Amino acid sequence: MAGAPSGIIGCTWRVRELSANTRKLLALALVASLAAATGLAARKKKEEETQALPLPKDLPAAVVGETRHLTFHVTPLAAKGLLSQQVRDALRSLERECAGNPVLHIRAFVAGSGDLRRVRELVSEMFTERHQPLPALSLILAGGLALPGAQIELEAVANGKRELYPGGLAFFSAQPAFSDDPQEPVAPLLAKSLADLKNAVQLAAAAPGDVLRVTCFLSSLDKLNGIRDSVQSEYPKAALDYVQPQRAPQRAMAACEAVAGLRESGRRLAFRNGPGASARETSEVSLLASPRVILTGSQASFGFEDSDAHLALERLGKSLEPAGASLKDVAFLRVYPLSRSIEDQVRRQIPLFFTPESFPAGTALQFEGLPSADAGFAVDAVAAKD
Repeated sequence: MAGAPSGIIGCTWRVRELSANTRKLLALALVASLAAATGLAARKKKEEETQALPLPKDLPAAVVGETRHLTFHVTPLAAKGLLSQQVRDALRSLERECAGNPVLHIRAFVAGSGDLRRVRELVSEMFTERHQPLPALSLILAGGLALPGAQIELEAVANGKRELYPGGLAFFSAQPAFSDDPQEPVAPLLAKSLADLKNAVQLAAAAPGDVLRVTCFLSSLDKLNGIRDSVQSEYPKAALDYVQPQRAPQRAMAACEAVAGLRESGRRLAFRNGPGASARETSEVSLLASPRVILTGSQASFGFEDSDAHLALERLGKSLEPAGASLKDVAFLRVYPLSRSIEDQVRRQIPLFFTPESFPAGTALQFEGLPSADAGFAVDAVAAKD
């Protein structure tokens, strides 16, 4: 710039220099922004991947345990929280009680309006999180439990570390006592059921102190304290459970089933009935001395015809096959029908799968519901395995 003062030339140069620096800063800022955006996107993607939880694993249809090592448990009832919280609390209680021994089977009685399917999901989730083998599950909707507000009761079988019963196990069919009057007090019916159960325990050459678990199904849970005292005094070492199968039963009922440890070993699988036993589709007692035992989860029957009941029992047999057994190895059969007519269907089908000499012990009582609205009944089993 001819004739321009030297100060103007210096000023122009500084402006050009400032513009270059500004461009450089803008470029650096752009790079930083892109890097930040890339990092944010990566973090967001990672968070999204973390939040995409895997689906719960399917529970096994059947599991195998050691007959003489099994332990039997009933979780305490609690009324705090909704179903999911109560399930978690019950599973934590079971974990503490089993003290590291693997849980093989859970029978879950649910009361209230909670979604039964959530119970299955939570069992799978909690055992998976703890890297423990998944148990088989029998899931039943009951009419009520022995504590107001309680929505879940777990009966569990675990595999202990040491041999507990030199002679194996005895399974006792539920001993039912009925009255056509649904309002009749339960206590007299319970007294009859307990008397019949006592005779069955003697039939197995066992003592009351050998009984490991007793489950009493009652049409009403009113005045339960006196009932508890009766059962506790008879079987002081047993884990005890009280369940109301239906909210509004058509008749009054008490029926107690049990399992006991045996001191002397016998045949692999044997069945016994008292001298006055009438014709029935179950034995009073099953004696199981095989070294191992198979515990199945509940199999549902879909449909309400005899053929549907037949198919459900066939599926139960198929669930035993991978473990190396069949229906002829069943020691204890439990059926959970939703009506009297469905119960009658099952009873008509049982003789097609078992002979009178090999009817397993078992229980068939009407319950409030099942996980599937299309199911007419569910069935599970205990079977011998060599």
